[in-house]
Amino acid sequence: MKINFIFFLLLFPLFVFSQNVYEPTDTPKEWSAAYASFRIAGNIYYVGTYDLACYLITTPKGNILINTGLASSAAQIEKNVASLGFKFNDIKILLTTQAHYDHLGAMAEIKKLTGAKMMVDEKDAQVMKDGGRTDYALGGKESSYTPIVADRLLKDKDLIQLGGTSITMLHHPGHTKGSCSFLLKTKDEKRSYTVLIANMPSIVTEKKFSEIPAYPTISKDYANSFRSLKKLSFDIWLSSHASQFNLHEKHKPGDAYNPAAFFDRKGYDETLKELEAVYLKKVAAE
Repeated sequence: MKINFIFFLLLFPLFVFSQNVYEPTDTPKEWSAAYASFRIAGNIYYVGTYDLACYLITTPKGNILINTGLASSAAQIEKNVASLGFKFNDIKILLTTQAHYDHLGAMAEIKKLTGAKMMVDEKDAQVMKDGGRTDYALGGKESSYTPIVADRLLKDKDLIQLGGTSITMLHHPGHTKGSCSFLLKTKDEKRSYTVLIANMPSIVTEKKFSEIPAYPTISKDYANSFRSLKKLSFDIWLSSHASQFNLHEKHKPGDAYNPAAFFDRKGYDETLKELEAVYLKKVAAE
């Protein structure tokens, strides 16, 4: 499992794509490359790009979209939703696992197009409102995505409910102050599944934790997130990046519906172990 991809966020030059909003352009090609949408399990579908994971959760009362990838991905997500037989305008709730441009880049546009309500972990609300400008690691004088004002602020273990589907938000900070995961149950014709969409706590800054006055609890937050994530029970786990949960080893475009391909507790534990080792090494060097 490669865990250094996140440092791409720090290394690339910036380019203006609208007034006062800048987004890196020299991003990994996998972040914008097309990927065929597919059904993961029950009412949960993958509608993202090759690596930036976006999830559509369908219900009789409308649908939920988690993450949007880069700003250029709005049309691709709309196409992916349509290819599954769903209407883009049926999206009623928008969620994100973290307030970074690679997951919120197209969120403002999709919110405008659908009229959906944006819900976010309360600790990421301000960063999202200023388009990433005040992010402790990636912030700067300009926004890296179009700012979005939240319609609802979420706290740890809050429920997001729509059309019989109930999603629990889990506060897993560190990567951002409001990084979060989502836990829900779904079912198909054969059985039910507990699904975790995990925000894996990779480290996004090369600075020492003690050199980040804007986030004095960062080390403690990472420790708490690792502790929480290791205790979770689930059948299927997914994440913010396809590469984090080895999507492309578990699914190929055109594969038949197969939720069991995503039964991977071992991979989850190994990924957390690798990430925690990086965290502990950083703490030891303080």
